[in-house]
This record gives sequence, C-alpha cells and structure tokens, in this order.
Amino acid sequence: TFAIVKRFKKTKNAKPCILMGYYNSVVQYGENRFIKKCKQVGVDGLIVVDLPPEEDDELCLPARAVGLHFIRLATPTTDDTRLSIVLRNASGFLYYVSMTGITGVGVVGSDSVSSAVRRLRAHTDLPIAVGFGIRTPEQAGSIARHADAAVVGSALVDQITDGIAEGRDPVKAVLSLTSDLASAVHQARSRSLV
Repeated sequence: TFAIVKRFKKTKNAKPCILMGYYNSVVQYGENRFIKKCKQVGVDGLIVVDLPPEEDDELCLPARAVGLHFIRLATPTTDDTRLSIVLRNASGFLYYVSMTGITGVGVVGSDSVSSAVRRLRAHTDLPIAVGFGIRTPEQAGSIARHADAAVVGSALVDQITDGIAEGRDPVKAVLSLTSDLASAVHQARSRSLV
C-alpha cells in the first residue's frame, strides 16, 4: 500500500490520499513506524474506523502532530453529545455514514441526508462527506447537492470483482464509473452553488 501511495503521489496531478482501515493493522506495523511511513510516502490523512476518540492518544494525536489529518465518522445514531467528542480532534473532513447496516447494501435517502448534514454543519466547519449506500452517479449527485463529497466504495469494488470474474480488465470499468460519478457530483455541486 505504501509503495502504491508513493507512486501515486509522484504523478503529475496527484490528489490527496487517505488511508482507511482498522487499527489492528496499524498496531501490527507499529504506530510510530506507521505514522512516519505515512508522512514519508505522502499520505494526507487517516480514517481508522474502529479507534474511538477516547483513544486519541494512541494514533490520532501523534498523526495530527506530524500534519496528517485524522478523519472521524459520524452516523445517524451519533447524538449531539457524542458528536462533540467525535469532532474534538477531527480534521480534514467529517465522514457521515448515512445509514446503519452493511456498506453496499440499501439506498440512502436524500431527505435524510439533507437534514443530517444541516445538523452536522451546526457543530463543525469541517467539510462533510457522505458515504454508505451510494452506488450510482445519480445517487452521488443527489448526495452532493447537500454534502461536500459523496463516498463510493462498494460499487467500485464490485466493478473490480465482476471484471475479474468475467475475464475482462476491471480498470476500464472502474475508470468509467469513477468518471461518471465525478461528473454527476460536479454537476450537482455547481447547481447547488448557484
């Protein structure tokens, strides 16, 4: 992963790169070694989904000290009291997990996202990215009318899985879907700014 990030960050138009995963991988690698390697290869931020804010001393604060963003997650069940704790040392953006359940299953409603994003904006100036249940350009565009970003993961993984299973190059399918998603988000964002 670090080698891929390093190659990516050397490309002409490299975008910010965020690593997302679980804390056990970081512990196995070694927290200090992990943070140092992230900085060395050009990682911009971290999402560690199973490390609660009560454990910020473990990774969040050391990562922030060297300039890595530490992105936190909020969910529909995150009440205002818990949200203030979640946001305490968050940086980069807030990732709103738009529905309870398993990623890639179900469809998120635009109305519920709209009210959730309004509530979150009352608590933070961080940009808000919304994920879970977003699979199509239309859904991504709908989310982007309310949030600062739409997070799509499972749909891209499905493109890779299907491509490999069908004996075709999955990269073309991923690039095509990514392009369609980006176009829908850009169109929605430009309309919402008018």
